[in-house]
Amino acid sequence: MLVKALRNGLGNLIIFIDFITRPRKMPRPAELQAEVDQATQKLALYQFHACPFCVKTRRSMHRLNLNVALRDAKNDPQAREELQQQGGKIQVPCLRIEEADRVTWLYESAAINTYLEQRFG
Repeated sequence: MLVKALRNGLGNLIIFIDFITRPRKMPRPAELQAEVDQATQKLALYQFHACPFCVKTRRSMHRLNLNVALRDAKNDPQAREELQQQGGKIQVPCLRIEEADRVTWLYESAAINTYLEQRFG
């Protein structure tokens, strides 16, 4: 019980600190932002809201001004099932990338952030 309370308290603290220290969004011309928005429709981030590594990934997405769908793998049974069945394991953060006729599941916040920076930075 105490451990759960500590975990919830720390999670809320992490979310609060993220909120007050959130980086500025990358400015883009409207046409380029529309292209980026089109490309991000093929992405989905499976995450837990208070996970520090998920917060790190969401901060990068915010800074890069990306509109990526967020899937709550903790509280949404359907998202959790998709992550388990299609991704192979329940580990967050996980970025689902649709390219042509192929789906890639990218795990680890550092790998996800590198991918996003290289593709949209």
